[in-house]
Amino acid sequence: MSAIAYLNFDGNAEQAIDFYAEALKATEVKKVKFADIPQDPNYPLPDNELNMIMESSIEFSGGKVMMSDILPSMKAVTGELVKGNHILISLVIDDKQRLEEYFSQLSIGGHVIMPLSNTPWSSCFGLLVDKFGVSWKFNRDADKFLDHVIANKQ
Repeated sequence: MSAIAYLNFDGNAEQAIDFYAEALKATEVKKVKFADIPQDPNYPLPDNELNMIMESSIEFSGGKVMMSDILPSMKAVTGELVKGNHILISLVIDDKQRLEEYFSQLSIGGHVIMPLSNTPWSSCFGLLVDKFGVSWKFNRDADKFLDHVIANKQ
């Protein structure tokens, strides 16, 4: 079993998929638009929604992120999309060079909160918000830190 970050967008999921696939050097990209599946003739989607992303995934460095658009016609049920800081994607990668590359690429058009640096809890840690408003945490050795603190508590 694995936990996968799932991101919803307000009609710009395809642009986000392309951005993340390039920034993270995706090894596989899958995307399905609403037009790609059979439509219910009793509830046809408007033309502007047919080209929106129903489901997608990008795979990179053993990780996976999934994304989709929230349809305007479904907002009465799902509610409006609200960007916030309560969800983030955490990349824990031992390879410092790869971590630095991802940080650099994802920061394009975004805002760096904390540049990659050596901290008491990680030899390479940083935070940023990308141009789509998604928060990212970078950590080279989170597991080593957790194991060390837990071992010293016992």
